[in-house]
Amino acid sequence: MVPTNGSRSVTHLASRARSLFQEIASDVNVSFEFFPPKTPKMEETLWNSIKTLEALNPNFVSVTYGAGGSTRERTHKTVKRILDETSLTPAAHLTCVGATKDEVNEVVRDYWDAGVRSIVALRGDPAEGTSRYEPHPGGYANGAELVAGLRAIGDFDISVAAYPERHPDSPTLAADLENLKRKVDAGANRAITQFFFEPDAYFRFLDHCESYGIDVPVVPGILPVTNFTTLKSFAGSCGAALPSWLADMFEGLDDKPQTRSLVAASVAAEMVRRLYEGGVRDFHFYTLNRAELTYAICHMLGIRGTDEEA
Repeated sequence: MVPTNGSRSVTHLASRARSLFQEIASDVNVSFEFFPPKTPKMEETLWNSIKTLEALNPNFVSVTYGAGGSTRERTHKTVKRILDETSLTPAAHLTCVGATKDEVNEVVRDYWDAGVRSIVALRGDPAEGTSRYEPHPGGYANGAELVAGLRAIGDFDISVAAYPERHPDSPTLAADLENLKRKVDAGANRAITQFFFEPDAYFRFLDHCESYGIDVPVVPGILPVTNFTTLKSFAGSCGAALPSWLADMFEGLDDKPQTRSLVAASVAAEMVRRLYEGGVRDFHFYTLNRAELTYAICHMLGIRGTDEEA
């Protein structure tokens, strides 16, 4: 029998002793992002990753999209191959950059005719060689207009972007939330967040979304860290904060890729388990076309692939 004096301390210690990985999650949904390959070697890496992650039965897999014509063609080719050669549901990225409405609509209709029913609708980054986004003359001005245009063409499942730590082009968090609300009101089915590294940042963002009447699922985007130097560049362009403890974790590991991968898996796995404890059941992984880290994190989250089942 535990004495009444000190019982709270015993309870607190028991709570702290409970492992984040104690519970096997059986109610989690995942999705993965890939980018179209530029070389035969990159294509081989991509397809090995796709086949590995296919075993985890994701809700969908998305393929990124650039402003250049060759990039658009690679995206379409990759999406079509996923549709034809795998059991996966592909979601094609689409942006407003560098094209008129008619040109974008033609791409959308081509996807529809190919059997693609899921789109990730994005405003897009500034065109190459520029530092500020400018709408294309005769094009969709922003993500909300693009979502409305998609809705006018077909009954797509539409995902849009969200920024827990504010998009760098938005003057305030309120302006950013108003923009997300416009995209949802235009017909978006869900929002997928930019990557972040503090669960509290995501949960605070959910509270803000609720206060703005944003009532679609807001799926956390998870980026396993493969290279901290590259990560700093990514974070600078999208407004994601890099906590000092994360830099400390990767200090001195530039020339130790195996150790770096172990640290990366541990950091990301802890974060997704904390998100799970907070009620999150849907996760979107930015794979960078590499399967190993994402597969390991999903395994630690509780997901078992078909190749692991007895």
